[in-house]
Amino acid sequence: MERQTQQQAAIERVISRAGRPLSPAELLALARVQIPSLSLATVYRALRRLEGLGHVSRVELPGHGSRYESRAAAQTHHHHFVCHGCERVFDVPGCAPDVERLAPAGFRVESHEIVLYGRCRSCERAG
Repeated sequence: MERQTQQQAAIERVISRAGRPLSPAELLALARVQIPSLSLATVYRALRRLEGLGHVSRVELPGHGSRYESRAAAQTHHHHFVCHGCERVFDVPGCAPDVERLAPAGFRVESHEIVLYGRCRSCERAG
């Protein structure tokens, strides 16, 4: 088994502490606090490896690039909020009750994803 590099450990720490899905660019900026020489290419390599190991999960949102969240976050049912101002993505815990009733009559819901769009608290105050 390959050992985890200092860069991978820093990236995994940033993801686990963020509390929300992060883009590779956000990861780079936050991880550079710990490792100033970190490059975007290294972030992408580390994300591929960490995702392959099951340590992080990819979040795909329509019209937005991939984000990454911790395995713990991915294992709990939640949805996402995308801010139109800063384009950050936030976790929305839980689920709307009776979401299955939104399906047409006679249809069976097997899974669902809900994405909310708007302005986060910081952008709303600034705007």
